[in-house]
Amino acid sequence: MRIANVAGRTTLIDGAGVGVDVEKASDGQFTSDPQMLFERWEALLEWAGRLDGAGDFQVDPDELGAPTPAPRQVFAIGLNYADLAAESNVNPPDTPPIFTRFFTKFQASITGPNATVTLPSNTVDCEVELVVAIGRGGSRIAESEAWSHVAGLMIGQDLSVRMPLLAGPLPQLSLGKSYPGFSPLGPALVTIDEVDDPDDLELGCALDGEVLQHARTRDMIFGVGELIARISAVNPLLPGDVIFTGTPAGVGADRTPRRYLTPDSTLTSYVGGVGELRNDLVAAPTLSSAFKPMLIGSSL
Repeated sequence: MRIANVAGRTTLIDGAGVGVDVEKASDGQFTSDPQMLFERWEALLEWAGRLDGAGDFQVDPDELGAPTPAPRQVFAIGLNYADLAAESNVNPPDTPPIFTRFFTKFQASITGPNATVTLPSNTVDCEVELVVAIGRGGSRIAESEAWSHVAGLMIGQDLSVRMPLLAGPLPQLSLGKSYPGFSPLGPALVTIDEVDDPDDLELGCALDGEVLQHARTRDMIFGVGELIARISAVNPLLPGDVIFTGTPAGVGADRTPRRYLTPDSTLTSYVGGVGELRNDLVAAPTLSSAFKPMLIGSSL
């Protein structure tokens, strides 16, 4: 099953992009609000399994929003691919880096799969990621049961302004990764029965056709199941929460010379069996003078 946010309405879509408006097709049994569908996730699955008939309208890609537009919690994991750890000259951790390289991306940074993203500086980097959305919440979820708590899969971009992440004696991650539009998600929420092996998916991204990242999720140091188990051991997971599971090698900050995103270009990101994001990049019309010294003119 593929669930999309079409102009703010929950919509089931098929491989040809033909949609079914869930609220209308269910005679109001389910709300049109894409985020609220997770509160009745099991009931939605049962209803969708009994749905009789094909979609009745062609989905306009320009109307696609993030499938999870307002999650209560957004978790993200750093250094979860060995090649990225090597590229960054960091020894891979022997336990998930939830405490040392765990961060959050704030909800206001979420945008849709085809949204235009404004670059607030000349040090914006991209990080393609497999993102999972939680369907059934819980605490202390066993690794062996973790996939049963996943509603589905999305592509995510963890866009980052590098300078605020690294400036000062106490670097932080979350703010520099949470500018407006810095968390494109989509194009739809894809349930795991739609992919051959959810633990082994191809992913990558390119800037105007130049490949920047390419890997498979089997190369994660810690898989989805272990991440869910480790996070839920500390923080209860809630229906509709999302987890950015990490990015592979190829990020611009680790290249020589450094390679950052540029205005008037297009960033495409994909996960095999899930789909593609296509985000046009534009320059900010002005930049606050308070941030100019920190964001522009740095080699970071």
